[in-house]
Amino acid sequence: MPAQTGHFIPLIFDTIMNDDSIVYALDFDGVLCDSAVETAMTGWKAAGKIWNDMPKAAPTILIDHFRAVRPLIETGFEAILAMRLLFLGETVAGIYSDYAAKSQNLLQERQISTDELKKLFGATRDHWIAADQAEWIAMNPLFDGIAEKLQRLGQRSTWYVVTTKQERFVKQILQAHAIELEDKKIFGLDRNLSKPEVLKGLVQSHPAQTLYFAEDRLPTLLNVQKHAELDSIKLIFALWGYNTPEDKTLAAAQPFMLQGLEDFLESES
Repeated sequence: MPAQTGHFIPLIFDTIMNDDSIVYALDFDGVLCDSAVETAMTGWKAAGKIWNDMPKAAPTILIDHFRAVRPLIETGFEAILAMRLLFLGETVAGIYSDYAAKSQNLLQERQISTDELKKLFGATRDHWIAADQAEWIAMNPLFDGIAEKLQRLGQRSTWYVVTTKQERFVKQILQAHAIELEDKKIFGLDRNLSKPEVLKGLVQSHPAQTLYFAEDRLPTLLNVQKHAELDSIKLIFALWGYNTPEDKTLAAAQPFMLQGLEDFLESES
């Protein structure tokens, strides 16, 4: 594959030249890890620190409803807002109808920034882990067969995690499943880079290899498509992840590789 042009991000990407012909960039939540329940619970715990009218424990029905709205959420801290909306009686359909405006109203009401929410969300997870790491890990299962898939990949291919999750949490979940991945191969929220920016760096680091990017959020893949420098990337839409039937229908009209979990586990590419 010819070398790609574009902006190179210094001090972030190492050039790793293997004999491998394929490199994988994998989203984490919704592709590797089924974290919806833990994200909902962390969001509820964090929301309780902002709004003191919320009970300590999240009702099971609201956690179930959160899974239904999970496709709307790009970054974990948004779970704080989603759980608050559900507590206030918003329906799943109501949240889908005007999620951005309703979330912004909550921020303005409490005069709190997204940066503050990110810090609160991470600190809430850290506190949970410190109190009961085994419980926290149990709430973050890998999808069936993913651990074995990653172990096979590690033996023959180069792979990265490209996520909006904070990197320390990715590391802990992978290690709990006996999967080792170097810190420099985990691109998370801490880097302050968008997924297209990360992918541009990976394309430049692997000019002679084919790069596959697996992602479950349709808006993310559509955004990647907007960047000409990323045209060479093979885009996998993860049907088993956090997406809606409408997302699946729209994705089928795009030049994506639509894969179910079984197909992904069995594929050699």
